[in-house]
Amino acid sequence: MNERTASLIGATGLIGNYLLQELLKDDYFTTVRLLIRRPVALSHPKLEKKLVDFNDAESFKLALEGTTIIFCCIGTTTKKVKGNKELYRKIDFDIPVNTAKFGKETGCETFVFVSSLGANKNSNSFYLKLKGETEEALKSIGLNSLYIMRPSLLLGKRKEFRLGEKLAEVFMVPVSFLLPAKYKPVDGMKVAKAMIVAAKQEKKGIFVYENREIKNFNK
Repeated sequence: MNERTASLIGATGLIGNYLLQELLKDDYFTTVRLLIRRPVALSHPKLEKKLVDFNDAESFKLALEGTTIIFCCIGTTTKKVKGNKELYRKIDFDIPVNTAKFGKETGCETFVFVSSLGANKNSNSFYLKLKGETEEALKSIGLNSLYIMRPSLLLGKRKEFRLGEKLAEVFMVPVSFLLPAKYKPVDGMKVAKAMIVAAKQEKKGIFVYENREIKNFNK
């Protein structure tokens, strides 16, 4: 059996947590490596944990060595960074882009990234503009395989409470049948499963998947 190591960044978020569960169950991957800033109390025969200083390029690269596929689900909120847009950018732009760069430099050519519906570098929305800029930067790195997920409103059990998303869920879910497929809320677990299915395709190129494709991956 081929040795395959999946490195995951952002395992504590909604999609990242679901993704970790699925990766550990999937025999396609022999090792699941978490790149984390702080220790976490997790244990599994397939699991590796790497404490990383994301501001230290050498530490970052060392943690990625031997990786087959990188899954990036990292993301923050305005509340977490207390409105600091510079810090927001360091987390949502710098970390994904550096992960892809360092992954390529250490031999990993497959990158799976969670973006957002509406991501556009020209958007007036800070969040959507940042996601769009991140996508463009990732595309420019020259990876063999780049898979970008653009889900709409995410459903699922978060470890943290997000008022904005909870309100959106309350109002959108009851009327979701009226919405075009592109805008319907989507379960975080479905996004996680779609990321794995997409990565296993081993196709060369840049691929962007929105709700319809994410749903198709779950059939």
